[in-house]
Amino acid sequence: MLFGRPVFLFLFLPLVLLLAQLPGLRTRNAVLLIASLAFYGWGEEVMGVLMLVSIGLNYGFGLWIERARALGRGRGVVALAVAVNVGLLVYFKYADWIWGSVGWAAVELGLLSQAPPRLGDFVTSPELRSILLTPDGWIRLPIGISFFTFHALSYVIDVWRRDAKVQRHLGHFALYISLFPQLIAGPIVRYRDIADQFATRAVRLEGFTYGIRRFALGLGKKLVIADVCAETSDHIFALPAGELSAGSAWLAVICFMVQLYFDFSGYSDMAIGIGHMFGFRFRENFNYPYISQSITEFWRRWHISLSTWFRDYLFIPLGGSRRSPARTYLNLFIVFFLCGMWHGASWNYVVWALYQGAFLMLERAGLLAFLERLPRPLRHVYALGVLLVSWSFLRGGELGQCLHFMGVMFGQGSGSDWWPITAFLDRQLVLTLIAAVIGSMPWLPALTRRVTRADFSPGARRVAHVVGAAVVLAVLVLGVCYSAAGTYTPFVYFRF
Repeated sequence: MLFGRPVFLFLFLPLVLLLAQLPGLRTRNAVLLIASLAFYGWGEEVMGVLMLVSIGLNYGFGLWIERARALGRGRGVVALAVAVNVGLLVYFKYADWIWGSVGWAAVELGLLSQAPPRLGDFVTSPELRSILLTPDGWIRLPIGISFFTFHALSYVIDVWRRDAKVQRHLGHFALYISLFPQLIAGPIVRYRDIADQFATRAVRLEGFTYGIRRFALGLGKKLVIADVCAETSDHIFALPAGELSAGSAWLAVICFMVQLYFDFSGYSDMAIGIGHMFGFRFRENFNYPYISQSITEFWRRWHISLSTWFRDYLFIPLGGSRRSPARTYLNLFIVFFLCGMWHGASWNYVVWALYQGAFLMLERAGLLAFLERLPRPLRHVYALGVLLVSWSFLRGGELGQCLHFMGVMFGQGSGSDWWPITAFLDRQLVLTLIAAVIGSMPWLPALTRRVTRADFSPGARRVAHVVGAAVVLAVLVLGVCYSAAGTYTPFVYFRF
């Protein structure tokens, strides 16, 4: 079930909000748990069992780790917990890719005369094939598996580190893993950040109204901006190679750049907003990343919950930057390689992540000091230019297609002229791109802080609040109209 669909907007969310007003926090938690399992089961009737298995295993691992620590042991238990969680993720997300890559390498090295059959071909039972495989024979990828696996990993590791208390209430732990606002596409919520909220939280009018505003703005980001840009981007990326021009290729990447940010940050806004409606407080996941003036700054602002997860659970345990420069660069390489793999089982994701990681290493090696001597506009152009090239890898399909598309961007295609760009730049797209530029900058928080200053009269503040509410209402109505018109496209991170 997706946030922008009418069934969610007009049936599921209002019904759950209504039932969540029942007296007693235990009752409200039970309502949310049932609703979350139904939310996930809507799209994963069969593979939803995997999430239940993950809940049961990690609940047990947490208790086991606590008992082992009391006896001065536990390292082997946490290693087993990490291995099981990573093993499930690798099987469902990467097994086909790893098997295919090994088979291709074996053929290229002359070890095999032809590529081995797919893993799915070894499953002969029709019942098992319908459960484990897609109709075309690939291993089925459960929705949101990367997110709920990282939730589980952070829990067992934090219990081992004593950064979080073990959760003895199975219902609370199940709600943490399955909580529907952030289940499909994040943010990655750490258990220690919301553990107390399962037992003590309250829904107040101020928080509820803030949640509505945040949800409405996220819906507008997704439906009014991201989906409009997605239509143009998808159309150009689907063109035959001979019909691409440099201009249309750059426009496609720009549109995808806008789509990706407003799609993903829009989901995070909606998740944070829904969380507020139920009394939960999630940390921010984006902080206007497109105003960054370096790639280092970009990764402090982009998908914050993922970058800090890799920092705390991988980069720092590997030694961080406390050792030699060579070891620091090796740690960064490992982190960004795995970050690329987290995004998907394809070499283009790995190249995308290593490309970004290479610039991060260059900035650490001295490029950042050079950039700081440049004017701010030039630093901004540098950061956006690096990002634009990198997004072509994230969007372009297989690695060969990505490289070809990048070649066209830099004038190596058969249609290297720029004029066909006018075939895609209609009035709606132009207005959407203008709105995207405005929405990518932190003008709204700055304006809010200015309006709420003490030197503004009460009347002026009331007018500002009314205008703000009217804008939010207009965005909400416009988003609902787009949803009802059937222009909705799935979230970019929907299958992560």
